Amino acid sequence: MSDRVLLLAIAGLGVLGLGIASYLTWVHYAGISPACSTGGCEKVQVSDYAELRGIPVALLGLVGYILILGSLTVRGEAGRSATAALAMIGFGYSAYLTYLELFVIDAICQWCVASAVVMALLVPLTARRLLRDPGSGER
Repeated sequence: MSDRVLLLAIAGLGVLGLGIASYLTWVHYAGISPACSTGGCEKVQVSDYAELRGIPVALLGLVGYILILGSLTVRGEAGRSATAALAMIGFGYSAYLTYLELFVIDAICQWCVASAVVMALLVPLTARRLLRDPGSGER
């Protein structure tokens, strides 16, 4: 897989994640119920775990996706490392939140699961990009 294809895949997933997180952030601040086919989205959105020290988790996700997309503009190993680190941190936090949904909140939010899947897909792509030969002239 060429670096260009990796960049496009990472960017595409980042934009998808940005859309999901933007929607959930909007829902949070608008004080409305998210569109949901599972019936658990509202329960998750109003749970004690929907905020971290007063900051909506959706907003944290939004910032995370912005940082991932922004890191794609940084050339060299520093940019590749930042993108991979951000994806791994996002995946770890998403895994924790999914655990909470399943075993503590007892509700599943389809939007949260979609974001977790996006983060899970970003990890191998960003890791592959990071581990490429740095002498190949790729970003």
